[in-house]
Amino acid sequence: MRVAVEGGDLAVEVHDGGTAPVLAIHGVSGSRKLWNWVATHDITLVTPDLRGRGDSSNLAGATIKQHADDMVRVLDALELDSATVAGMSMGGYVAVDLAVRYPDRVRALVLVDGGLPMPAHAQLTEETLTAVMAPQLAARQRTWTLDDYLAVHATLNPLTDVTDPLIREYYAHDLTADGHLRLSAETLAADTKDVVFGSSRWQELTVPTWFVHAEWSTGPDSPPAYSVERAHAYASELAVLHEPVLITGVDHGGTVMTAAGAAVTAEVLAEALKHAAN
Repeated sequence: MRVAVEGGDLAVEVHDGGTAPVLAIHGVSGSRKLWNWVATHDITLVTPDLRGRGDSSNLAGATIKQHADDMVRVLDALELDSATVAGMSMGGYVAVDLAVRYPDRVRALVLVDGGLPMPAHAQLTEETLTAVMAPQLAARQRTWTLDDYLAVHATLNPLTDVTDPLIREYYAHDLTADGHLRLSAETLAADTKDVVFGSSRWQELTVPTWFVHAEWSTGPDSPPAYSVERAHAYASELAVLHEPVLITGVDHGGTVMTAAGAAVTAEVLAEALKHAAN
């Protein structure tokens, strides 16, 4: 479906399941297909392509605040007064902003390896961030076949299974018919800077919140985005934050893009949905 927002419209997919709807928000370079693995667990998911990505790639103007405002329009279009909201990576920061500025629209919040300050961000500068983003921006300049695109991501994401049909569907959604990326360079840069250098309002959260985090960042034994100690420190600082859930044996993307990670994330979502229904 298409949902009217400021400046155009968003593409939104609804996965019918056996639960109340969950508004699920993807990460900075992802798309709505990120949630396909979680959808296999009979959870009703509302999954938008955010501005500048996938079927919303022609819609300009991105900030965390703008994305959150767009999510309100999605809830309005589906006639949902409120919903449980999940956000992965950058989507977690969007979900936090949504819950802080529109708390009546969020029944419960599930943050997946994002949304809370990442210690690594404190070490980044404008120059180092530009260098980190360079490969993603350069990828927009070439023409891809799906197999070539998958091969690159198999190297970057060693824990994902390129033979998985859902992986192929996820990465195929990134490409136009002629093999170009459906990802706005301007949006990618703006959103990444907003996440890294912006101010998260997580300490203002008032809705019940769950936090799921990965053992690694990219591949086995890589430093995680959130250590166990840091995750528990956040829980001690925020009364509405439930006990953090560590997913072992997965990295950042694997929290939702592997069968093992999606199973744990779906279990936490089920807990949040149950809490929201009471």
